Amino acid sequence: ERFTADGNTLNLVPLCKGPTLPCRLHMVCFLVVLFYSKDGTFFVFTMPYRMANGNNTYSQLIKELVPLETKTQNASLGETRMPPNTSKTLGPCPDTPPNLLGPLHVEFNSNRTLDYVRKEVGSILQEGGRYKPPDCIAQQKVAIIVAFRNRHEHLKHWLYYLHPILVRQQLDYRVYIINQDGEGVFNRAKLMNTGYVEALKEYDYECFVFSDIDLVPMNDRNLYRCFDNPRHLAVAMDKFNFHLPYNGYFGGVSSLSKDQYLKINGFPNSFWGWGGEDDDIYNRILNRGMSISRPDSVTGKYRMIKHERDLHNEPNPNNPGKLSQTRWTMDKDGINSLKYSVKDIVRDRLYTFITVDIEAPSITW
Repeated sequence: ERFTADGNTLNLVPLCKGPTLPCRLHMVCFLVVLFYSKDGTFFVFTMPYRMANGNNTYSQLIKELVPLETKTQNASLGETRMPPNTSKTLGPCPDTPPNLLGPLHVEFNSNRTLDYVRKEVGSILQEGGRYKPPDCIAQQKVAIIVAFRNRHEHLKHWLYYLHPILVRQQLDYRVYIINQDGEGVFNRAKLMNTGYVEALKEYDYECFVFSDIDLVPMNDRNLYRCFDNPRHLAVAMDKFNFHLPYNGYFGGVSSLSKDQYLKINGFPNSFWGWGGEDDDIYNRILNRGMSISRPDSVTGKYRMIKHERDLHNEPNPNNPGKLSQTRWTMDKDGINSLKYSVKDIVRDRLYTFITVDIEAPSITW
């Protein structure tokens, strides 16, 4: 039989001749196999053809199976077949991190350099001293805030020990070094307030750990996270023969959740020079009906990097007298009265270094 279309001649080869029942069955089976595959995909069977120019050379006999886009025959799915989802949903990190070591040997090698620290501990960090666990969701998002000026010798030791500890503790964290610009009177508490504000510009932190640059923990079970009450972490320094100097001491290293911090209106901005601000923070916590939590004296051990008193951070004789006024001053002296300006931000592999002008006065006492 010959079928002509657009000048081409297509020869169809009959499968069988005659109206017999076997012939009809043969045709039906052929059509089913030809047009329908077992997975629900239709195909076209291409036959050889002869060009109109009379060339009797036929192309090689080819069977092409051309899939046509179809939806699945199962109407209940209502969509095309998709590959299975192989992504894994991360679960929360355990409350007790599994890789903690406990007591640590801490020494301050004078040959240690910042480049060495960067090489040793920086490979798993993101820019800005940032880390988050790759295999679970951290219990808390923590900003580590350090008040700083002219302490680069201490910084390398602190970073060398703290980053591995914080990584083992499975924290979602970043280290902020808040550097006071200029040579005016140092103000630790105001720098901590500044670090709180600057950190929240970058991430929705839930917890804030405020640390001196010269204190290194000697036990990684001392968790740098927040608790139901404000937490005093540095409870047993070698400087004090590994004892708490007095019950109301809140110095060195502490942690407060965002809610706890706002409840006390942050730290006081009015304590210029050395001394008094830690006690004022302690008073603020008690005045807001909270209590202090602490690790035990074994877990809370710290080594202090020995140093001379900083220039323009001398003891201020006016600070102790302010402590009796905390109840009345805390609502107007704190995060709601903070003033500063950012001079520079440097994002190193090991830290985010923010230099700020906090309008420091010259010494007047």
